[in-house]
Amino acid sequence: MIITGKARVAGVIGWPVSHSRSPRLHGYWLDKYQIDGAYLPLAVPPDQIEAALRALPALGFRGVNVTVPYKEVAFRLMDEVSLDAKLIGAVNTIVVGENGKLVGHNTDHVGFFGNVANGAPGWQASAGPAMVVGAGGAARAVVASLIFLHAPEIRLYNRTRAKAEALARDIGGPIRVVSEPELDDVTLLVNTTSLGMTGQPPLELDLTRLPTSAVVTDIVYTPLITPLLAAARARGNPIVDGLGMLLHQAVPGFEAWFGVKPEVTPELRAFMLSGLGA
Repeated sequence: MIITGKARVAGVIGWPVSHSRSPRLHGYWLDKYQIDGAYLPLAVPPDQIEAALRALPALGFRGVNVTVPYKEVAFRLMDEVSLDAKLIGAVNTIVVGENGKLVGHNTDHVGFFGNVANGAPGWQASAGPAMVVGAGGAARAVVASLIFLHAPEIRLYNRTRAKAEALARDIGGPIRVVSEPELDDVTLLVNTTSLGMTGQPPLELDLTRLPTSAVVTDIVYTPLITPLLAAARARGNPIVDGLGMLLHQAVPGFEAWFGVKPEVTPELRAFMLSGLGA
């Protein structure tokens, strides 16, 4: 693709940033839609993050994604933040608005819902309780998504109960912190921790009491089928892997920066899997 002087420019800021799959993802869409634009990996050291964000308008950037460890830092540095970012307490997508204003969003909740809706089309958040394991940044996004979708109850379990209680206080809504996973009547089970990721121990969870109709999903996508998903599939539960969350969360940012709403397709998924060595 030929880039001209009128190219739209966006990117991803992190430290490090070499692990990010976002340049491959956005590069695919830029090529597919023949857009005069670029999406760049931007490795920014911690003592330069504020200066880097403030420089985006002057450098002509339409915006950036924000990855670890800057999602909470970016939230505090925005000129304006959306409702979803306020609820989650972090920013993963920045749009440079009028007069160079930095507007922060969090699209992780869009990624979560889009992934589950695509992978388990019959699931409805309003149909029954959801069980969420973990209380980190990803859990906040998942819980926010479930609140937006009118889940009647969100059971939250974390090994450090105080962290789960803090999340429940911050977000509010129908969250009930539990001392151990309560699976008897849930319609959705979500693992938001890194347990099960390549190089990490598996999530130790007894699925005996889980209804076989419950959807089981994991935000981890390396490996694509985690031990949790493998165990759930073996007993007949519908499962949704974590790759789609990455793909769907990227859609709003790409549309804002490049003016085209991209599609999440089987071809895109295959392209991203090939980059994972899958």
